[in-house]
Amino acid sequence: MYDAPSAKAKPLFVVGKYYPVEIIVNLDQWAKVRDSSGGLAWIEKKSLADARMVVVTVPRADVRQAADANAPLAFQAERDVVLELVEPAAAGWLKVRHRDGQVGYVLASQVWGA
Repeated sequence: MYDAPSAKAKPLFVVGKYYPVEIIVNLDQWAKVRDSSGGLAWIEKKSLADARMVVVTVPRADVRQAADANAPLAFQAERDVVLELVEPAAAGWLKVRHRDGQVGYVLASQVWGA
């Protein structure tokens, strides 16, 4: 991630492969993005993936087998764990997939990036 839209700009930090960001500005080969902490930086578009990812923002998110607070627990995800967004579900729930392959539903209020 850079402080300007150029490979000659000052590098700010390196992010992991599945690090979720929100695109704020699109330029030819660059995108200005925001991360879950609100930080802004520039990244080459070729470094962005089509997969939508979310990051857990609460100490521990309960991921359920169905989009219902009373559904059985599928798994739990700790703060800063990145999950793939499979699809939005009903009433504030998101269907997500853990990198280990587990799938379930998490409350949208417990993650960032949706």
